[in-house]
Amino acid sequence: MNLHTVLFMNHSPRTRTVLGCTLLVSALGAGLTACGSSSHPLSAKPYDAAGQISFSGPVGAKKADPDKPLEVTSQGDEARITDVTATDAVGRYVAGELTADGRRWHSTAPLAAEAQYTVRVSTEDEDGAPGLKVLTFETGNPSKEKALKVTFGPEGGKYGVGQPVVATLNKAVKDKKARAIVERALKVDSKPAAAEGSWYWVDSKELHYRPKEYWPANATITAHSNLEGLKVTDRLWGGSSKPLTITTGNKMVAVTDAGSHWMTVYRNGQEINSIPITTGKPGFETRNGTKVVLGQEYYVRMRGTSIGISEGSSDSYNLPVYYATRVTWSGEYVHAAPWSTGSQGYENVSHGCTGMSTGNAEWFFDTFRKGDIVKVVNSYGEDMDPFGNGFGDWNLGWKEWRKGSALTATETADPAQQARLSPEL
Repeated sequence: MNLHTVLFMNHSPRTRTVLGCTLLVSALGAGLTACGSSSHPLSAKPYDAAGQISFSGPVGAKKADPDKPLEVTSQGDEARITDVTATDAVGRYVAGELTADGRRWHSTAPLAAEAQYTVRVSTEDEDGAPGLKVLTFETGNPSKEKALKVTFGPEGGKYGVGQPVVATLNKAVKDKKARAIVERALKVDSKPAAAEGSWYWVDSKELHYRPKEYWPANATITAHSNLEGLKVTDRLWGGSSKPLTITTGNKMVAVTDAGSHWMTVYRNGQEINSIPITTGKPGFETRNGTKVVLGQEYYVRMRGTSIGISEGSSDSYNLPVYYATRVTWSGEYVHAAPWSTGSQGYENVSHGCTGMSTGNAEWFFDTFRKGDIVKVVNSYGEDMDPFGNGFGDWNLGWKEWRKGSALTATETADPAQQARLSPEL
């Protein structure tokens, strides 16, 4: 029914009320929609608040300096700022603070480099009507000298359940707050998912990631970085990096008992072989602890001079060695030692390696791969170092491992970095 129809209808009290209301709205030209209506100004469509705010960001095609904070201020006395949200193209919010009088908002977190941002500024005028202004801009790119890049290792492929993920930085990060920014941005996932895992800062340029226990057997593990564009320090910004995908095979663990002179091999928790061995003799005792297979070499020339033995001395040796499975960078192997078969299973006569018959060494060589576990017990040797001589990461208990993280223990773990693991053998 239109207004013309209302004017010429029977003038009942209700009709006169409607007419009077319509004329009143027309006369006042105000924002009221009906007499006695419960409508509120905030329910109206927001007006364009461009003339009531000032923005510190760039205008036009110019890109913003990600080093500088954002600032939005109200202009004049006609309006106040009620809310500001700033997000980048991937949905990351920029933290900020709004003054109590609604006159100024400023960002309290750094912007990302080479990112697209949308800033939504909500206002309210002196009558309570809502205003809105949406601003968009891009940030520039800091100099390449400031880029912090991450290289993940090992190379993609199939590994044992003990293989840690390594993140190598191209620049040193020493400050704890900066390390926390880096660590939060480095993500590791596993399928099947793991219960708990964490990064450990080996030094200012290298981090290792491992679960609380070994990786699950037959899992797919991925590592990637969300660091690109993030401000790490005043002089350092996150750069691009390539993701990593590796898989695990069966859970292979060899327990080398230097006291009984036998090695017991387990696949997925079930014993599959028992091998007579010899380990390091007095003065050259094999290191105790958990070691991760680093590589395999069909043939190695082993010389006593490589471990500090003088050539021509009673302990000097220069031997061709076959089926050598490396477990430390300093030269400890599991390998064929046909010259000591009479001692294997009875006494320790080697210079630190684990020796066995050629047939057993070939079987071990064919059965184990990089990332599988060799655990030495009951030796009089020193303990395996956690870092620096191979992957001794598993020799740190979980509480000690967590101390190597830059994140506080009170922070909630990222579900993307969690994995459910089978118990350690």
